[in-house]
Amino acid sequence: MSWGTELWDQFDNLEKHTQWGIDILEKYIKFVKERTEIELSYAKQLRNLSKKYQPKKNSKEEEEYKYTSCKAFISTLNEMNDYAGQHEVISENMASQIIVDLARYVQELKQERKLNFHDGRKAQQHIESCWKQLESSKRRFERDCKEADRAQQYFEKMDADINVTKADVEKARQQAQIRHQMAEDSKADYSSILQKFNHEQHEYYHTHIPNIFQKIQEMEERRIVRIGDSMKTYAEVDRQVIPIIGKCLDGIVKAAESIDQKNDSQLVIEAYKSGFEPPGDIEFEDYSQPMKRTVSDNSLSNSRGEGKPDLKFGGKSKGKLWPFIKKNKLMSLLTSPHQPPPPPPASASPSAVPNGPQSPKQQKEPLSHRFNEFMTSKPKIHCFRSLKRGGATPEDFSNLPPEQRRKKLQQKVDELNKEIQKEMDQRDAITKMKDVYLKNPQMGDPASLDHKLAEVSQNIEKLRLETQKFEAWLAEVEGRLPARSEQMRRQSGLYDSQNPPAVNNCAQDRESPDGSYTEEQSQESEVKVLATDFDDEFDDEEPLPAIGTCKALYTFEGQNEGTISVVEGETLYVIEEDKGDGWTRIRRNEDEEGYVPTSYVEVYLDKNAKDS
Repeated sequence: MSWGTELWDQFDNLEKHTQWGIDILEKYIKFVKERTEIELSYAKQLRNLSKKYQPKKNSKEEEEYKYTSCKAFISTLNEMNDYAGQHEVISENMASQIIVDLARYVQELKQERKLNFHDGRKAQQHIESCWKQLESSKRRFERDCKEADRAQQYFEKMDADINVTKADVEKARQQAQIRHQMAEDSKADYSSILQKFNHEQHEYYHTHIPNIFQKIQEMEERRIVRIGDSMKTYAEVDRQVIPIIGKCLDGIVKAAESIDQKNDSQLVIEAYKSGFEPPGDIEFEDYSQPMKRTVSDNSLSNSRGEGKPDLKFGGKSKGKLWPFIKKNKLMSLLTSPHQPPPPPPASASPSAVPNGPQSPKQQKEPLSHRFNEFMTSKPKIHCFRSLKRGGATPEDFSNLPPEQRRKKLQQKVDELNKEIQKEMDQRDAITKMKDVYLKNPQMGDPASLDHKLAEVSQNIEKLRLETQKFEAWLAEVEGRLPARSEQMRRQSGLYDSQNPPAVNNCAQDRESPDGSYTEEQSQESEVKVLATDFDDEFDDEEPLPAIGTCKALYTFEGQNEGTISVVEGETLYVIEEDKGDGWTRIRRNEDEEGYVPTSYVEVYLDKNAKDS
C-alpha cells in the first residue's frame, strides 16, 4: 500500500489532506493549551478557597481550632492546597511535554510538507514542459509533411504540363525534394522528442511521483503517530499525579479519622470550666410556728448567739464584700418586704378586727436567699484597680472564674519563662563575645558591650519579678497560698500605696460565665461565713438618722421578715420614707427598726432633715 502507486493522480487531494492533518494537530495543541489554563485556574481557585477558610492568625477564630474536628478541617484545607499544587503540576507538564513539543513539531512538519510538495510541483512542471515540447515537434512534423506533399503534387503537375519549361519543372522538383527533406528532419526530431517524453513520463509516474508521495505518506504517518504519542503523554501527565492526589485524599480521610469527640468534649470543659462548686441543698424552714420577728430578731448582730445556720456568700476577709454599701442600706436590701402592704382595716377601732390587721402575706424567704439575690446583682461601681487601667482586663485575670484564671496565669508564666530563657541566651552570647574581645582586643572593645549586657540583665530581672508575681497569683488560685500579702500587691504594680485596703480588695464586677457573682479567685467554691463575721464587717457604721416621726393609726403585728410590730397610738421615728412600694421604715429604739405599711401610720417629716 503506497500513495505513489495508488494515488499517483491525486496530487491536489493529497495536498489538501496533509494540510487538514496539520490543522488537526494545531487544534489538538489548542485543546491542550486550554486544558492547562483550566488546570491553572482550578488550582488558583482551590488555593483561594483553602486560604479563605484558613483561620486568621492572632484571632479568636484561631483559638477555636484546637478541637480535633477543626484540626481535621485545617488538615483538609492543607491537603486541598497540595491537591491544587498537583493540578499546577499537570498544567506545567502538559505545557512543557505536549504544547511546546507539538508546536515545534508542527513547524517542522509544515517545512517538510512544503519541500515535498515543491518537489512534486517541480516534477509536474518538468513533465508538462516535455509534453509541450512533444506537441510542438509533432505539429512541426505534421506541417512539414503537408508541405512536402504539396510540393510533390506541384512538381508532378509541372512535370505533366507540356507548356511548362524544363527550368520550371526542375525548380519544382528541387522544391519538392527540399520539402521532403524537411519532413524527414521533422520526423526524426519528433521521434526523438517522443522517446524522450515517454522516458520522462515513465520516470515521473513510476519514480518521481511515487518517491514524493511516499515521503508525504511517511510524513503524514509520523504526524498521526506523534498525535497519538501526545495523547498518551496527556494521559500519563494525569496518571503521574494520581498517587500524590491519592495521598492528599488519604490525608483527608486520616484527618477525619483523627476526630475524637471525647477529646473535644474535654476541651470544652477546659475552656469553660469555672471551678465553682454547684449550690448545696436548701435547708428546710418551719413555718408551722408563727414567729414575731422584729429588726432585733433579724439583725445580723444578734445572730451570733442564736445558732443561726451559716450563710453562704463569696467573701474571703473582712471589708472585702460590698465596701461602698452602708450597713443600713445592706440591711434594707436583705430584710425589706417584697410584697405590697396590706390595706388598712375597715374600722378605726381595733375591736372591728379581732385579730388586728393582717401582716403582708408573703412566703417567708430565708436570709440566705437575700444574700444570693444581692450577690447575683451586678455592682455598678468598678474597683479603683480597674479604673486605673481604664476598665481594661485586670493583669491578674481576676475577672475570670478560678479555673479559667488558673489557665491564663499558667499560660502567662510559660510565656515569661520563654522570654527569660531568650534573654539569658542573649546574655550568654554577649558574655562570650566580650570574652573574645578581651582575648583579642583588635576584634572589638569589650567595654562597648557593658551597656548591652547591663540592659539584658535588667530585662531578665524585670521578667523574673513579673514571673514571681504571676506565680504568686497562680499559687493563690491553686490554693498553695492563702492570700496575697500587701507587699506582694505593691510589687505587682497594681496597687497604689495611697489607696486604702478596702479599695484595693474591692470586687471588680466579677461575673461567672452564667452571670453569677464571683469574688477573688482563691474562692474555688462557695465559702460559708457566719452571720456574726458578716456583722463585724460593719460594726463601725452609724445608724441612719431619723427624718421625722410617725404615729401608729392601727395595730400591726410584724410577723414577716423585715417588718416590725407597732401598737395603735404608738409614736416612733421615721428613718426612711415610703419609696413608692407602700412601706415606711421606722425605728423604736437603737436596736429595733423595720418596715410597717404606710397606710397604718401618720408620718410627720422633719423639713430640715428631709432637705439635708
